[in-house]
Amino acid sequence: MFNAIGRIFRTPDLRRKLGFTLGIVALFRLGSFIPAPFVDFGNVQACLAASQTTTGLYELVNLFSGGALLQLSIFALGIMPYITASIIVQLLRVVIPHFETLYKEGQSGQGRLTQYTRYLTIALGVLQSTTLITVARSGALFPSGDPACSQLITNDAWYAILLMVITMTAGTGLIMWMGELITERGIGNGMSLLIFTSIASSFPGSLWAIAQARGLDTFFVVLAVGLLVVVAVVFVEQSQRRVPVQYAKRMVGRRTYGGNNTYIPIKVNMAGVVPVIFASSLLYLPALIAQFNQPAQGEEPQAWVVWITNYLTQGDHPLYMLLYFLLIVGFTYFYVAITFNPDEVAENMKKYGGFIPGIRAGRPTAEYLDYVLTRITLPGSLYLGAIALLPLIALSAFGANQNFPFGGASILIIVGVGLETVKQIDAQLQQRHYEGLLR
Repeated sequence: MFNAIGRIFRTPDLRRKLGFTLGIVALFRLGSFIPAPFVDFGNVQACLAASQTTTGLYELVNLFSGGALLQLSIFALGIMPYITASIIVQLLRVVIPHFETLYKEGQSGQGRLTQYTRYLTIALGVLQSTTLITVARSGALFPSGDPACSQLITNDAWYAILLMVITMTAGTGLIMWMGELITERGIGNGMSLLIFTSIASSFPGSLWAIAQARGLDTFFVVLAVGLLVVVAVVFVEQSQRRVPVQYAKRMVGRRTYGGNNTYIPIKVNMAGVVPVIFASSLLYLPALIAQFNQPAQGEEPQAWVVWITNYLTQGDHPLYMLLYFLLIVGFTYFYVAITFNPDEVAENMKKYGGFIPGIRAGRPTAEYLDYVLTRITLPGSLYLGAIALLPLIALSAFGANQNFPFGGASILIIVGVGLETVKQIDAQLQQRHYEGLLR
């Protein structure tokens, strides 16, 4: 392993790519601490120190921004608008036939879809930055009761608000450009690595908070549990069902094509982290509605607002956990059904003379693939639900949701991006050496 790492730095091309990637990551982290215009940095830091826990509507966005959201920095929105835009464009392929046509056109069509994703990212950046500034002005960003938390913005004039919206939206565009630069000139997928950096940056602080609050004994127990969780996630993420495929021999002129054997890899977790994001976002909607329907001072809140506040805002309630788990299972089946089309795969196999041994080509192949996909998605969805519930269980055990980093979307992204980046480094090493990074 150490020899392979040494070969990375002894290879000029890999050394240059790795240095470029680390430089972009350093700039990305630096921008997370630069406050936006007209933001009172002192009050923000005081409110952050007084409110050590982050739950509710802003938890997921704050996680993906590496803590920049609650600091109201120029990179406050992080990569979240791009993630949302990518998911929306991918889902629109099912609704809008033109998007599906562009996707099937190859590189040129997918380039158009990427351009649409960029435009939508900027639009979502404007919307989300406006919402964040409105919440910060109302004092609801840090609901601690401290008067300083309602004085985070020093200027309420329209031009000041407009400048803040433009700055945060431009920060989102700059992050998107940084991610594309890493993809072109660095190592790995740029957007994924920036998300990886944002999440990994919160690990040391979360672990140190556990050590201070619960002592070293609990700290080492959490480390041991986290190691087991990482091993389990790596095992499941690498697991796949290989459906064998044979291609018949074809004579084209004097040449023979086909006749080889291959397989269709169907991963246990084909949906990735998207169902967790979907379920989290959907469960935040009732809390958001209840937040904007709070009664005036001295009045009694409505019954439905009280019910949402009691049952659907705190992650340690059993009803919240049950709904969260069921939504993840449902969204896993929904997303897999959108991203993997058995009819399309069966048609392509039939076109090129491929068939599954023992299964007729055409409709029977599509039905067989759908049967295998349905069975393999069940353990995958249960696995996603169990991993996503770990931080909620830690909320009851340690009293702070973000103080248990080994669970939910964070660990899935950390492991997934880490595995993919290591594979890309290994592939580039094998192009220049007989041995790669992995053995």
